[in-house]
Amino acid sequence: MAGRRRLGTFRALAGNSALRRVVGGYALFRLTEYSVWIAMLVYAYGRGGATIAGLVALAQLVPAALLAPVFATLGDRRSPVVLLAGGYLAQAAAMAATAVAITGGMPAMAYAAAVVASAAFTATRPAQSTLIPSLAGTPDQLTAANVVLSWVEAAAIAAAGSLTGVLIWFGGAAGVFGVCAALGAVAALLVARLRVPALAAPQDAPAVAAGLSASARLVVRQPRLRLMLALLTAEAAVVGALDLLFVILAVTVLGRPQAWAGYLNSAYGVGAILAATLGVLLVGRRLGGPIAGSALLLSGALAALAASLGLAGTVALLTAAGASRALLDVASRALLQRSVPAQSLGQVFGLLEGLTRTGLAIGSVLVPVLVHLGGSRLALLGVAAVLPLAAAAGGRALVTLDAQAPVPVVQIALLRSLPLFADLPAPAVEGLAAALTPAEVPAGAVLIRQGEQGDAYYAIAAGQFDVLQDGRLLRRCGRGEGVGEIALLRAVPRTASVIAHTPATVYRLARDPFLTAVLGHAATRRHAHSIADAQLAADAARGNDPGPADATDPG
Repeated sequence: MAGRRRLGTFRALAGNSALRRVVGGYALFRLTEYSVWIAMLVYAYGRGGATIAGLVALAQLVPAALLAPVFATLGDRRSPVVLLAGGYLAQAAAMAATAVAITGGMPAMAYAAAVVASAAFTATRPAQSTLIPSLAGTPDQLTAANVVLSWVEAAAIAAAGSLTGVLIWFGGAAGVFGVCAALGAVAALLVARLRVPALAAPQDAPAVAAGLSASARLVVRQPRLRLMLALLTAEAAVVGALDLLFVILAVTVLGRPQAWAGYLNSAYGVGAILAATLGVLLVGRRLGGPIAGSALLLSGALAALAASLGLAGTVALLTAAGASRALLDVASRALLQRSVPAQSLGQVFGLLEGLTRTGLAIGSVLVPVLVHLGGSRLALLGVAAVLPLAAAAGGRALVTLDAQAPVPVVQIALLRSLPLFADLPAPAVEGLAAALTPAEVPAGAVLIRQGEQGDAYYAIAAGQFDVLQDGRLLRRCGRGEGVGEIALLRAVPRTASVIAHTPATVYRLARDPFLTAVLGHAATRRHAHSIADAQLAADAARGNDPGPADATDPG
């Protein structure tokens, strides 16, 4: 039964065209991010060894770490699509400038343009982390979406290594940046036409400084959030170290050409692809255990690399490292999405993006220091110790991360997308979200029957419904719309029947919490009555129209 439910969840995701565009854009983003990062490290390493490569990595990461929370707070004021598409465009422009600078023999300008590209990369994940809950229909779909994105990321890692190796072989680092600039522009086109409201209402969107302060206070008050952010920061430090270790392993340890840095990265990505099949098991399950287990496996694989097991052994261990890192990342980010209040989601993930860039910077600096002190073996053992140290700080809390009830972020996103609740403050929306009851409705089932007494309001999360009055089709409605408010607001029998046109998912809100929220907030009460008046007038006009009924989707 659980397996069929998971498969149904993934089928529902496949039918979501908006989500498909987001996934496509993210695939191109991850491909370009990994490719240009490897290319810049190879370019810098070729000009000055590990020290110059580490300094260039640090120069890219520090501004990004500082700007990430600011971008996220600005993004909370409007649709996350604006931040996502704008970030993709800025990345494309900066990568194109880097390609021109490398081709023209201007390394300083190339480094500066790469810094701009790295800063623009930080806009993507906070926007994405806010956007996905707005597109998911249920909490399980939210986890499933993160699993799908982990598959995409794993494939992008593997493809980036191979792509970078080939492009460097034929055209050098400039070719990598030029191709990736074109891919970034395509990613922007994929998401630019999405229409998704902000998770926070206009009155809840804080000023930049206030937003940063609020997210920091939230993390300080909640030990669970602190531990998750610490783990993800430590993971980023490992990833930052690995990016440079790929180059050192290829050139110094294995004695291979520079292009092999990309091929070793591909082995790491193949592991992430293999682990993606296990990611399906995360849907609907607690995530504390998988987080702890994957962190330990990642550290063990890195420690084993210090034994210098040759090309085959190195590839196998990097595959294991890629698998464990992929599971750690998707489980941690999914749990973080479940745990953060909706109005703070963008801010917290912006803070995480800044911490991630800080971790990447620490990792990129740690490797040259350890190489200088004790060579590549000490560097591998030192990097392997990063995650265990972060986990030790959490103690037994690591395996009980998800013991508390999750924040209903998917339900909050759905309610916020409904015009009826757009004016409600965040605490009221969160209270309503906690009162929602999910229901699966098969095609042809009657959700509301004309003439009956109204006892609930229904928010449509997925699928489509036909609204009929006296047997006549009035309209068809779908996600982002609700039905049943007229009978509740006017205390009259149901004015129309609502029948599932396709299999659908709805959230039921009982009469009392609906009326308490709507009638207790003046702006929402006025808005609700105006919506009801407009809907009654539109239905009356359709009912009097002698022509064919309008069956178009108003959304």
